[in-house]
Amino acid sequence: MSIWRAIMKKPRTAMKSHQRERAPCQEGREKRVLSGRQVKPSTPNDLARRKEGVLVQASLSPYHLFRDTADVIVFRENLLSWYDREKRDLPWRRRAEGEVDPDRRAYAVWVSEVMLQQTQVATVIDYYTRWMQKWPTLQDLASASLEEVNQLWAGLGYYSRGRRLQEGARKVVEELGGHMPRTAETLQQLLPGVGRYTAGAIASIAFGQATGVVDGNVVRVLCRVRAIGADPSSTLVSQLLWSLAQQLVDPVRPGDLNQAAMELGATVCTPQHPRCSQCPVQSLCRAHQRVERERLLGSRSPPGSPDVEECAPHAGPCQLCAPPTEPWDPTRGVTNFPRKAGRRPPREEYSATCVLEQPGALGGPRILLVQRPSSGLLAGLWQFPAVTAEPSGPQQREALLRELQSWAGPLPAPRLRHLGQVVHTFSHIKLTYQVYGLALEGQTPVTVVPPGARWLTREEFHTAAVSTAMKKVFRVYEGQQPGTSKGSKRCPMSTPSSRKKPSPGQQLLDSFFRPHIPTDASSLNSTAQ
Repeated sequence: MSIWRAIMKKPRTAMKSHQRERAPCQEGREKRVLSGRQVKPSTPNDLARRKEGVLVQASLSPYHLFRDTADVIVFRENLLSWYDREKRDLPWRRRAEGEVDPDRRAYAVWVSEVMLQQTQVATVIDYYTRWMQKWPTLQDLASASLEEVNQLWAGLGYYSRGRRLQEGARKVVEELGGHMPRTAETLQQLLPGVGRYTAGAIASIAFGQATGVVDGNVVRVLCRVRAIGADPSSTLVSQLLWSLAQQLVDPVRPGDLNQAAMELGATVCTPQHPRCSQCPVQSLCRAHQRVERERLLGSRSPPGSPDVEECAPHAGPCQLCAPPTEPWDPTRGVTNFPRKAGRRPPREEYSATCVLEQPGALGGPRILLVQRPSSGLLAGLWQFPAVTAEPSGPQQREALLRELQSWAGPLPAPRLRHLGQVVHTFSHIKLTYQVYGLALEGQTPVTVVPPGARWLTREEFHTAAVSTAMKKVFRVYEGQQPGTSKGSKRCPMSTPSSRKKPSPGQQLLDSFFRPHIPTDASSLNSTAQ
């Protein structure tokens, strides 16, 4: 099949047998496929057709495609064989493989895919285990409060993911009769926060739909295997990668093939230190072939010269090769691919925040927390009272004092002390907090607060739905308490800034736990907070 027809071909509408060579729950898997056959994917919308049309009009060199069906078969067989031997034992994989009920299986996959967005596997394992113990079904999650969801999610980052996951669970329970949509198309259409990648992952892993997926790991694998040096975030390259993923997906084991491709990118075909000698698809890798060819030829060709023998576009410069301004660097080898997309630096914002404490409160010292708005950055989480501030403004202290008094009433202004600053970078914002502290010594304890505020013990703070940034702020406050030297007292919680630099051995181990990053826009937008 030519790549042109593959690109224009409608998504598969029929489920194929979902058999696994080593499956201990074969009967359950057969039931899964039968249930998946009941629903057919919807027709792609007009926008998808227009995007696919861009590829049809483009002049693409066959060098960057899979021209031979035999290569596709070898890619599938080698990758699946490697995956069966080398795949990591992860809780969401065990749960999906052993779950017979299709809705519970899809829910288990959904939770893992949302948590894994831009988050390392090693971090997700504990959160996933606790989540599934607390809410093992869609119905359990739908009945939970947002406060409970935020509390369990605290520290995982990108907090809107948990909120949208619960919104989706409620929609399934309240509007879809408790049944998950069965195809990638309907999953994306009906569930909030589910983009193209997440929908494809759920549909292929839970329901056996033969649909490909593209995350950050797959982008890296495909760009190296087909020597795609153009910007992977461009419309042309993005749509080609999705087309290649669809061409390569195994019709019998689509979920395993997708997971295998992501596993390969996470553990072998890594960003900086790929282990090419252990790659199961090395024989098909254009990037590796170029490295070997230049090694044998002694790199006699001048830097930046086009690879005419291999890549011969029909007309004009190849739209999938690296631009002339970014010539091949022989010292980088296969890591010349993929090309790094330019990133905008996060915008800088400034805030003044205060830890207000009542040391003499009944039941022990208590600190004041207020709840953030229900939408926007860190929606619904709890924080210390804060105001937006200029980098250094004379009104900062006065504005913060007014904010504190709006929550706790009259306060002794002279006791408000500046303690330092905390810098925390979100995905799109670099936020600098000026940290203040105020202890209400010798005053009548404040027992009544407006709605949206609460006094918590220090132990309650550690388990509350607060962001990592607030934990950093509290660490500064604890380190500045009377009787301790500056920074000598450490908060028991660990933050990225307090961790030691990992050893080379630990860095190598960490390479096995790289996150996969969804490339569909809706998934990226859903994790931006």
